[in-house]
Amino acid sequence: MKQVKLRPAVFLDRDGTLIVDRGYLSDPEKVRYFSHTFEALRMLKKEGYLLVVVTNQSGVARGYYPESVVNLIHRKIKQDLVKQGAAPHAFFYCPHYPGGKVKSLGRSCSCRKPKTGMVRQALAVLPIDLKRSFVVGDKMDDLLLSLNARMAGGVLVRTGKGRASERELKKKPIPRTWVASNLKQAAKKILSLGESQ
Repeated sequence: MKQVKLRPAVFLDRDGTLIVDRGYLSDPEKVRYFSHTFEALRMLKKEGYLLVVVTNQSGVARGYYPESVVNLIHRKIKQDLVKQGAAPHAFFYCPHYPGGKVKSLGRSCSCRKPKTGMVRQALAVLPIDLKRSFVVGDKMDDLLLSLNARMAGGVLVRTGKGRASERELKKKPIPRTWVASNLKQAAKKILSLGESQ
């Protein structure tokens, strides 16, 4: 039986990292990308990284929009990124939120970041080497996800809520974390760290 070669992955937050954070985004037509998004993803793909979007979407549990809307938005993002040669290999989202209005989803779960459920879902379908993988996001929960999943590290971007998170990170440092101005700078940092692994 052929051994599957494991590859490093970059787990990417969605709102505030890949696309502009519009709060509870419910309209695919309002998806807007940062100027560096496409180039950053192409850089990582070129070097063999698997790209996996992992996003908390509590708006579903809160009753703001159904899961079908999240899927529509992800389809739109995928179509846009395919055209740019920058398509992620997979999308995963957590629709849960403790105390949410939708009873079946208003609970604690194992997939809401910084818990590792979405990472485990990705491991089930992609040949990922977690020890050489990273998380990129604009919140502390993204950095904690990299720690909880025992990855190589996490990169905080200053886009989205990143600047507020950076202040928090200074007060509560997390091991193996770095700060970058945007996704392109995060990609460069990951590639430089990857070379030293």
